[in-house]
Amino acid sequence: MSNLFSSLSLFRNRFVQSILASAFFLQLGIWIRNFAVLLYVVEKTNGDPFAVSMISIAEFLPIFIFSFVGGTYADRWRPKQTMIWCELLSATSVFIVFVTLLFTSWHVIFFSMLISSILSQFSQPSGMKLFKLHLAGEKMQAAISLYQTLFALFMILGPIIGTYIYQEFGIYLSIAFTGICFLLAAFMLTWIPNDPLLKEEKKLEQTSVWREMMSGFRYVFSKRLLILISLSFFLAGLAIGFIQPLSIFLVTEQLKLPKEFLKWLLTANGIGMCIGGVLTMMLSKTISPSRLLILGSGLTALGMSIIGFSTTLWLTLLGEFICGLTLPAIHIGGTTTILQNTSSHYVGRVNGILNPMFTGAMLITMSVAGLLKKLLPISMIFQITAILLFISMIVILPLYRLPLQKAEKTPM
Repeated sequence: MSNLFSSLSLFRNRFVQSILASAFFLQLGIWIRNFAVLLYVVEKTNGDPFAVSMISIAEFLPIFIFSFVGGTYADRWRPKQTMIWCELLSATSVFIVFVTLLFTSWHVIFFSMLISSILSQFSQPSGMKLFKLHLAGEKMQAAISLYQTLFALFMILGPIIGTYIYQEFGIYLSIAFTGICFLLAAFMLTWIPNDPLLKEEKKLEQTSVWREMMSGFRYVFSKRLLILISLSFFLAGLAIGFIQPLSIFLVTEQLKLPKEFLKWLLTANGIGMCIGGVLTMMLSKTISPSRLLILGSGLTALGMSIIGFSTTLWLTLLGEFICGLTLPAIHIGGTTTILQNTSSHYVGRVNGILNPMFTGAMLITMSVAGLLKKLLPISMIFQITAILLFISMIVILPLYRLPLQKAEKTPM
């Protein structure tokens, strides 16, 4: 319990206060925007699958095109300034869409998703670099736990808030609220202490972007730890991609229940995520992030297997709860392990390489999930997912020996 109080004491840290407040407004804006856009497009197209799928394309495609470029520039630019400018530009794009919607076609709504997704590829690695610069050792893991718990809360509350705002105020005010939230997120970032200028950043300014990109790849492939995590992320992405579009069939075919029961599975998963975030905070000083990552991967595989075998609602809910409970351990353990074992001036590029590993693998299997469903029962697909997750855990088992360490010192 003392670990929990110690972790909560981080709220007195100026950096933690600012980054959490900014993340709160950013998540609020994202969820309002996402559900407003989704419901608006469904309404305008009478649920056209192609139009709805374009939302996901606008959201995920920039990850492949801009993730590594964004990570490279995150290493060249000051991270605090980069994040502030990204949020300001996101807000600007949202207000442009708001004005344009008044006079032109509704299709411009996709522009907001696309621009915001592109900018997030510059902002996200900059945020990870700020954790590296302003926090050390166990404080970093505890702070990331708080950060991820906030994301978990929005996994539950976001759809409710987003749907309510759209239904009560319509698309125009929903877009306006989104822009205001992005502006508030940028304002909160101004309270973060100024970025220290590293010697390596001065050197980066004198070299070409292409050379620094290649340097990032060489850095990742020179470190066995990062190679193992990359492979584990890829396998986990393949696993999740199989089940991502098929959860509804788990309810209708496996459990023989109406499709509306899917919300209870999502609720059990979300509650598990919130509790998991708190537990991870409590364990942050007693268990190394690498062991947390291994434990989370193994238990998630177990939860997926339970879901695959289950034909009763309560057992399936238990499996979903286990998966939600262990997801923060995977996110927090993986992120902290990477940050602690990556030099400050490579954080952006490492994130730019590893993040598309998971997303790209997930989209690969998502594209064949429908075909696989025609060949195999849903229970078998979940077992395949569990096996892939178990293999991803085996891949990172060598990391078990990593100690609970302080963060790699930042060269000044």
